[in-house]
Amino acid sequence: MVIFIDADACPVKAEAERVATRHKVAMKLVSNGGLRMSDNPLVEVVIVPDGPDVADMWIAERAGRGDVVVTGDIPLAAKCVEAGAEVLRHNGERFTQANIGQQLAMRDLMADLRAADPFRQGGGKAFSKADRSRFLDALERAVRAAIRP
Repeated sequence: MVIFIDADACPVKAEAERVATRHKVAMKLVSNGGLRMSDNPLVEVVIVPDGPDVADMWIAERAGRGDVVVTGDIPLAAKCVEAGAEVLRHNGERFTQANIGQQLAMRDLMADLRAADPFRQGGGKAFSKADRSRFLDALERAVRAAIRP
């Protein structure tokens, strides 16, 4: 079992490391650079070459049943869900077989709306303490489920 973190702009790396350490589970922080190395022997920082979606492809090629993936990238989430991994957003929401199609459709719709109206820019709501708390709870549950025999 491995916890894979799509580490570029991930606001919950420290929280994920705490959960991985508590359960003695390997964690891989995957990025194309700019991450500090961890002294934690359970945490591996994986630096991939620059390029579009290279970190996502690295994770998608390795994640599977029994693993947990943390990402906000919906196409990556779809590949990992298909491979059988448990996939969480940074706010603790789960990507599942039941909701990934809708998530992909909404992503495409929002991209089309932004392209059609250059004034419709901007992100969603800010990341909150409640989001962090929901993430910790969801990751804890996912890890316990994955390591259960």
